[in-house]
Amino acid sequence: MTALRPERESGTAYGQSSGDSYGGAGDQGTSYGQQPYGGPGAHGDWYGGAASAAADQGGGYGADGYGSERYGAQTYGAETYQEPYAQPQHTQPQHTRPQHPQHVRQEQPAYIPPPDDETVALRIADTAAAAGSRSAARSAEAADDSPMGGRAARRKAAKRRHGRRGAGRPDAAAVEADQDAPGAPRSRLEARRQARARRPSPATLASRAIGEVFITTGVLMLLFVSYQLWWTNIRAHAQADKEASSLQNDWASGKRNPGSFEPGQGFALLHIPKLDVVVPIAEGISNKQVLDRGMVGHYGEGKLKTAMPDAKTGNFGLAGHRNTHGEPFRYINRLTPGDDIVVETQDKFFVYKMASILPVTSPSNVSVLEPVPPGSGFTKPGRYITLTTCTPEFTSKYRMIVWGKMVEERPRSKGKPDALVS
Repeated sequence: MTALRPERESGTAYGQSSGDSYGGAGDQGTSYGQQPYGGPGAHGDWYGGAASAAADQGGGYGADGYGSERYGAQTYGAETYQEPYAQPQHTQPQHTRPQHPQHVRQEQPAYIPPPDDETVALRIADTAAAAGSRSAARSAEAADDSPMGGRAARRKAAKRRHGRRGAGRPDAAAVEADQDAPGAPRSRLEARRQARARRPSPATLASRAIGEVFITTGVLMLLFVSYQLWWTNIRAHAQADKEASSLQNDWASGKRNPGSFEPGQGFALLHIPKLDVVVPIAEGISNKQVLDRGMVGHYGEGKLKTAMPDAKTGNFGLAGHRNTHGEPFRYINRLTPGDDIVVETQDKFFVYKMASILPVTSPSNVSVLEPVPPGSGFTKPGRYITLTTCTPEFTSKYRMIVWGKMVEERPRSKGKPDALVS
């Protein structure tokens, strides 16, 4: 960069006249002081005297101009440039121009932003500038990465490669990339093949249908099991409790009298203190009317008719569910000889003691209900009770039989028996 040239304090800017471009040697009107660029024999001889003489003689560019006297040894030789450097009166180095105070270029101090206490606060202007810088940088990178230049250049290149009337074939690399890429099919035949490949086969459809059938069946079975093991018990307990409350209220009000009962009608309560069982006894062994409602049924019809508790001799036969529908007889296998079994009627309590158990027998073995049942341990007629239920649990393949013998008949007027009090 060209440095600023200070003016001389007294005199003209660059000499007294246009003829003296830089003035003669020792001229007081020059802009560079007493001795411009050196002593009297340096540049002053050329610009002052020699140049004027050459101009007067008309040989500025002749042999004298560019010859040995001008650009030769005398002009740029040792006599011309060595002498000015050797003069002691120069305090500044060669070609050093004195700087005038009013023309000295002032160095501008670096910009220092004002102190800010909130150094972590965002600046809207700075953020916008930064965003603009990032956008410009991305645009520049995109422009640099684009091998085709701008949009117009890409259009022209595309027209050159694939004109409207067809042009050169695509390069092998592009064709290979298209073949390797899992994109759209390249022909209708290939599209149909891909559609057939995606279409499930008959075996796949059949397996899916079978799987759905299995899943549906499993869900239905799960719902059925939940219904049998959980919901039927809830509903049967509610119905049995309602029947027991109704029966006790009728007894308290005197609405019912001892005698024969209709099928499904409750007439007594069965207590098994060891198993914490209190369940109504209804006439008949119908599943729908009696057993599925959580009650215990009395064998009182047809060939399976048994005696009532108040009979002088006989076998009082009862049936009940071991699982589901209230399952009142689920744990009768836990009874041991001597455990209490109490039948409560409108006017009396009949107390039995457990005598024996037949763990497994055929459902067709009806002899267990005879007045003196075989296998019970009883040898003569008496007042007995027989409890029948299914076994094993959750099946109805066999029957379990529990027998008991009456030990006490207690009127209600005397209060509850010891078996129910304790």
